[in-house]
Amino acid sequence: MITLGTQVPQFELKDQNGTPFTPIALRGKHVLLSFHPLAWTGVCQRQMESLEMNASVFEELHTVAFGVSVDSVPCKKAWAESMNVKRTPLLADFWPHGGLASALGIFRDDTGISERANLILDSEGFVRWIKVYPISELPDLKEVIQVLKDLNS
Repeated sequence: MITLGTQVPQFELKDQNGTPFTPIALRGKHVLLSFHPLAWTGVCQRQMESLEMNASVFEELHTVAFGVSVDSVPCKKAWAESMNVKRTPLLADFWPHGGLASALGIFRDDTGISERANLILDSEGFVRWIKVYPISELPDLKEVIQVLKDLNS
């Protein structure tokens, strides 16, 4: 798994609207990469809805939060619409399948999905916090927000 203080490898993923994202494009802001195993599942839905409900908090903390999974862009688009997720970009780590999750060391080869994990990148793209959760556990967003507050102080 990628270690704290390491700069994330360069990558480009598209969100549910087909808009490409690269970490360089967001230099100057913190980035939350919130990995979830698959769209259309209960815990993953609650995880993404939680990001959406806290979009204003992330803005105040100079952070852009992304949901990330191995699903395709059309799948992410339909799922975002079904959940009414409009402010949170949902990135498709679809091809190469799980490429970003693999590069970060959080891809599960045996099942073809990522771990459920949160990574926080600082304004220069360095990993400042990582937490991997049991697949069935909803991440504690209060903990994530506290880490971001600490990074901003």
